[in-house]
Amino acid sequence: MQRSFYSLIASGCALIACCYGFARFGYGLFAPVLADEFGLSSTTVGVIAAGGYVGYCAAISLSAMLTTRLGPRAVAVGAGVVATLGMTMIALSPTAGVLAVGVLVAGTSTGIASPPLAAAISQRILGAAGDRAQTIVNAGTGIGVLASGPIAFVFFDHWRFAWGWYAVIAAATTTWVFFTVGGTVTSTVRTAPARRWRTGSTGLVTASLLTGIGSITVWSFGRGVIGTAGPAGDAVASIAWTVLGAAGIAGALGGDLTGRVGPRRAWMGTTLAMSAATIGLALAPSNTVVIMMSASVFGAAYIGLTGLLLLWSTRVYPDSTSLGVGLSFFMIAFGQAMGAALAGSSIDAFGATTTFVLFAMAGATAAAVRPAAPAGNCPMAPTARGRQHLRKDPYIPSRRTGPS
Repeated sequence: MQRSFYSLIASGCALIACCYGFARFGYGLFAPVLADEFGLSSTTVGVIAAGGYVGYCAAISLSAMLTTRLGPRAVAVGAGVVATLGMTMIALSPTAGVLAVGVLVAGTSTGIASPPLAAAISQRILGAAGDRAQTIVNAGTGIGVLASGPIAFVFFDHWRFAWGWYAVIAAATTTWVFFTVGGTVTSTVRTAPARRWRTGSTGLVTASLLTGIGSITVWSFGRGVIGTAGPAGDAVASIAWTVLGAAGIAGALGGDLTGRVGPRRAWMGTTLAMSAATIGLALAPSNTVVIMMSASVFGAAYIGLTGLLLLWSTRVYPDSTSLGVGLSFFMIAFGQAMGAALAGSSIDAFGATTTFVLFAMAGATAAAVRPAAPAGNCPMAPTARGRQHLRKDPYIPSRRTGPS
């Protein structure tokens, strides 16, 4: 039984690494060489990046419903298939138009992946262990970014080969997920959650939106800012991306941090840390020490924030885990979609430094949002009603399925 839990966590983490670290954020890593290859302006780079986030928004709106009808395994495997397809399209793209479609398809995979994995974990791992498992799987983004850095460093000028490797890794991971995530749904509760919009929803949506806006400049344009800062810029940028991913793995400690310092302090500290890292990168893009420090802080803070939002959503929606996670992650991607297009235009008009600082300040305002839970309960603690109805999530099968 314990072995199956570890397999679920490991394969889920690997799927998140492929969908987020490769398929979603890999575009920003290769943005400079893609811009040269296809003659793209910063505005166009931003619009293409926004397409990936739009695909995410569309997919996550359907993913929770599909998890209900098909079960976590089928939807999680679908995410891997879509990621593989999108990255293959990028690798083979002959024109900027095909590239844009590939980025959109690849970005769609991230929206498909999150709800079934959250549902599978909530179904099989309860209590504090479940919280820890959720944040560990969420930190797969950092692992993916960490792995993408060295590949980009070696094959930056041969970017098609790099994206081909990403696609192969995603295909192998998809096969692994098929054997480890819960399978056929045997029984599903059809009762809808009591209220889809409830106490705490406004704060969750606002915090998620601002997190998306505040993070997009680094994800979509950070690699380019560092890469143009000197003769060694490309090498420094690839190393910084790897450092960012490695630090992001620390985001798996988000649940433990909340338990130690409380949700309010954890949220404020991580939000301000991400904004400070973004500003540091903007003000000193040629200082290697500042670059590495900013990359490490940003990586840990961003993954930590998404992990905190994941836990926040499961507390506001204890009886509908997939709905809560889907709502939060939809708003993160919506903020990133808007932000990518606006940031690209802003860089063309005002320069990267001004744009990075403005977006960092916008993201910092999320620190003012107070984590909340229904009926005045502790923000990040399960409510009595939540514990009672934890197994009644309409997006989670009522019985354990798959290998155990």
